[in-house]
Amino acid sequence: MAGISADERMAIERAAGSPMLARVRQWSAVNSGTGNLAGLATVAGMLADAFAALPGEIRLIDAGAAERVTPTGMVEPIAHGRHLHLSVRPDAAARLLLTGHMDTVYPADHPFQTLTDRADGTINGPGVADMKGGLAVMLAALEAVEAAGSAIGYDVLINSDEETGSFSSAALIAELARGKTAALTYEPALPDGTLAGARGGTGNFSIVVRGRAAHAGRNPDEGRNAIVAAADIALRLAAARGPRLAVNPARIEGGGPNNVVPDLAVLRVNFRPADAEEITRARAHIDATVAEVAAAHDVHVEVHGGFNRPPKPIDAGAARLFDLVRDAGGDLGLAIGWRATGGVCDGNNIAACGVPVVDTMGVRGGAIHSGEEFLIVDSLAERAALSAVTILRIAAGRL
Repeated sequence: MAGISADERMAIERAAGSPMLARVRQWSAVNSGTGNLAGLATVAGMLADAFAALPGEIRLIDAGAAERVTPTGMVEPIAHGRHLHLSVRPDAAARLLLTGHMDTVYPADHPFQTLTDRADGTINGPGVADMKGGLAVMLAALEAVEAAGSAIGYDVLINSDEETGSFSSAALIAELARGKTAALTYEPALPDGTLAGARGGTGNFSIVVRGRAAHAGRNPDEGRNAIVAAADIALRLAAARGPRLAVNPARIEGGGPNNVVPDLAVLRVNFRPADAEEITRARAHIDATVAEVAAAHDVHVEVHGGFNRPPKPIDAGAARLFDLVRDAGGDLGLAIGWRATGGVCDGNNIAACGVPVVDTMGVRGGAIHSGEEFLIVDSLAERAALSAVTILRIAAGRL
């Protein structure tokens, strides 16, 4: 490990001795799907106990307000679990933000609930890579940095709603990102260790169309078919698709008996813009489409939602942070590369605050969001060492 200082070597050895695997097993054994408030409360308590090994103040913060549109076109609030926040040395000259999430995509009634050790050195289980393994790596790295005597300040945020868009934690992310030197987020890297570089953004919309019911045989012309109008909106929005904007009309809800002209439909549609200009273009297209369809079909249209994850380009600050991570990896004997991805995460929100972020500092793993999700066990110590060295070098002013 050429280029590794004595303090860094101490941190690496400390990280290697961390009970990361045991923590992953314990945390992943509890279902913490985004909607499972009881499971999230249990995991939040486990995490608070584990992160109490670090100095500073731990708080469990009530989730911010969030809402959803029901299949009946009504807007209702969504309950989320509490978010964990740890603040260490808030007055330090250099401060970092480290983020992760405790929720998974697997609800309490999902069939994928158990862990399986595989002969190839991986563990298959819900959330082992995304991201309870990442949380174990984060904690081990911070324990190692503290053992090395670093005086860097940092905030840790582990939210409960990342998998559904971080709507109840977005304001908290922005608050904690303010003034930070850099940020590290613990989404999983790819199995070969490749990191996510630039990310596109995302926007999710629920478009409620209200028409007029009528008998499909006696007086259909007196009706205003909400399903047809919603389908027209879907086709027109899809026409905005381009090389830098993906558009996915995903579902139309509504309708009823075949002999009734439907008076309600809810269209769900996702946009993936590559840059801010595409967001502007998409918004203009949505507005124009809604106005045109409302007039053409004589229906009322309401648009709910927005672009909750801005695109994350690799600007000069982010490039310097990626280079620092790459160099730290090189000194550890790890080849660190990155590539652009269409996926989104809290790294998008952090970058939008002007803070450089590497958002795949977690374990190596794959098949996330499926029953085949796996964690490469050897990557726990490897990735904890990478984080510890990266943090110590940021503390030393090398960013």
